[in-house]
Amino acid sequence: MSIKGHIRSFTHAVQFLTRLPTPRIDVFDPSELSRSAFWFPLVGALIGAIVGTALWFGALASPWIGALLGLVAWVWVTGGLHLDGLGDVADALAGAHRTPERFLQILRDPHMGAFGTMAITLQLIAKVLLLGVLAMATPASALVAPLVLIAAWARLGPAVWSIAVPPLAAGSGERFSQHLDPRVVAAEAAVLALLSGWIAPVLFAAVIVIPGIAVYWRYRLGGVTGDCLGAGVEVTETILLLLLAARMA
Repeated sequence: MSIKGHIRSFTHAVQFLTRLPTPRIDVFDPSELSRSAFWFPLVGALIGAIVGTALWFGALASPWIGALLGLVAWVWVTGGLHLDGLGDVADALAGAHRTPERFLQILRDPHMGAFGTMAITLQLIAKVLLLGVLAMATPASALVAPLVLIAAWARLGPAVWSIAVPPLAAGSGERFSQHLDPRVVAAEAAVLALLSGWIAPVLFAAVIVIPGIAVYWRYRLGGVTGDCLGAGVEVTETILLLLLAARMA
């Protein structure tokens, strides 16, 4: 791919995963979503840096103010993209009764149900509490790098799940898997594993958490959708936050 092509793919990754301003892409090529996956961990690192900086700034006043600002930054910079997927999947799992067809039917319903609302609420509570515990247990400046890694690992997840689990239906999940290269994904995982071993060894658990989520989707549904990928990102972030907080507390 040319330098111009890489810039376009990176721009698309930033546009898809964040609300950060980027150059406008006038013509959207669906295959670009898959090619941009190369940049997902880097964009995740950028998200983690923003969250960590907000936490650091707020913690100058109070650990819990830092936690609140970190959570607000997390939701703002991502636009709640993966939270929406988590809510939709929670509703669909609750009403599907292990039937993939029923799961997809509920997933297409634009309305949020009780289970989706509860899942999003619990996710936000979990994140703010874990960020608060982390800010109380260690200087906030030391949390920026681990948060960068957590967000990067979580956004490597969709590529792993798309390679390991077939798409459940046509849509963004199917398009995302079209041009993924397992060798590139493995190389990115190796880089993140090395950085985790240097900065926060407990985050090496991601090499178990991410494949574990793939096993769950294959066992539970036999496939994944775009919403499943988003939900997996949120679950990965919370599990890694929990492990980091348990290690540092």
